[in-house]
Amino acid sequence: MRARPRGKSGRRHPGRIVRQTAVALAVILAAAGCYRGAGDVGNSGRNTINVLMVNNPQMVDLQRLTVEHFTKETGIKVNFTVLPEDDLRDKMSQDFSSQAGQYDVAGLSNYETPIYARNGWLTELGTRAAKDPAFDQGDILTPVRQSLTAADGKVYAEPFYGESSFLMYRKDLLKAAGLTMPARPTWHQVAALAAKLDGIRKGVKGICLRGRPGWGQLIAPLTTVVNTFGGTWFTKDWQAKVDSPEFTRATQFYVDLVRAHGEPGAPQAGYTECLNDMQQGRVAMWYDATAGAGSLESSDSKVAGKVGYAPAPVERTAVSGWLYTWAWGLQKASTHQDAAWQFIRWASSKSYERLVGRELGWSKVPGGKRASLYRDPEYTRSARAFAGPTERAISSARPDNPGVQPRPVPGIQFVDIPEFSDLGTKTSQEISSAIAGKQSVAAALRHSQRLAEEVARAYAGH
Repeated sequence: MRARPRGKSGRRHPGRIVRQTAVALAVILAAAGCYRGAGDVGNSGRNTINVLMVNNPQMVDLQRLTVEHFTKETGIKVNFTVLPEDDLRDKMSQDFSSQAGQYDVAGLSNYETPIYARNGWLTELGTRAAKDPAFDQGDILTPVRQSLTAADGKVYAEPFYGESSFLMYRKDLLKAAGLTMPARPTWHQVAALAAKLDGIRKGVKGICLRGRPGWGQLIAPLTTVVNTFGGTWFTKDWQAKVDSPEFTRATQFYVDLVRAHGEPGAPQAGYTECLNDMQQGRVAMWYDATAGAGSLESSDSKVAGKVGYAPAPVERTAVSGWLYTWAWGLQKASTHQDAAWQFIRWASSKSYERLVGRELGWSKVPGGKRASLYRDPEYTRSARAFAGPTERAISSARPDNPGVQPRPVPGIQFVDIPEFSDLGTKTSQEISSAIAGKQSVAAALRHSQRLAEEVARAYAGH
């Protein structure tokens, strides 16, 4: 497998992608809990489109609002298929790789977008967006827009919401313990706080960290820890470094912290479980996606108004937050290109954000993608606890330079190659087993290093 020279975006991308990688794309990112089942798919005319998306809360809100607003205004009917992430990625990779055209639009991330674009599965959207002043492509936050830009310099997906990661903590519990959260905490400072907050009240643990297997579950936060501890999955010349001293120290630190002061059932806990633990007041801190803040501040949260937000903890780097976006991709084989674009421009628009704010509450706005949202007085007033920290986290994310050494491809919490979905998931299974106490971290990484070396051999020397 040869590597192409860097394109206009400055990325170095693998050239020939073997057929099996379409299957690898089906492996999961962190799945939120189920909210709706799959919708019926039936494209009966030019004013009907099929949309495939994940069952995250923001997408479920979109489904509720579409008929009353988008369809009423445009006459375009939308058939939604709403699935957990593993099922979504499986169905999406099958349909887009074969260009079957069953789905006109799919919710995909900044991991898949460059890969799908290189394979010719997506319609380029930047040209349409540039010709549409109301859409205002320049308003999309630069790191988010760049993450959806392929090696040819063209934009292939438009964001629905974006996120980075930060540390969420109970201000009231820290105050009760006589503790202060540093303005820019290190991971060792966080571990010391977790030890002191563990058991401060009956049933309260010091911190929640994902332990559930999955390249977008456990591996997402863990890789940010690896980066800031000085580790990397691969060097610039494709040497696998999963069992390196730096990777090992970071992983041992993470495993020790969650075993000593983390949530019960950590090997099965992912984003949804940690969100629930934090909302219900069962943990004092939580390191995870900035998108979780809206739920913590919602009216049904027991900790609304009690949570503080600090930057992602660091050790050797200046910043360490990840970058992720759920975005809309238009299948090149779709026979409903214009109708599909109308849906995408609506779902990614400023007006949709305001619609959600008015009808569902500003804490439910799918933010993290537009600079204008963070200048909107209604939003900043309602989301004042987390709006600023979220924008700063996203704007400071460095996908091309997330650690202390050069990388072969971009990515903070993932490596932007098709094989990573399989490698990351298998590695997460090993590390989750270490969290469960079934094997040592050294053994987990020794097994994972062999997997990483197999991937590296396909790229090294080309």
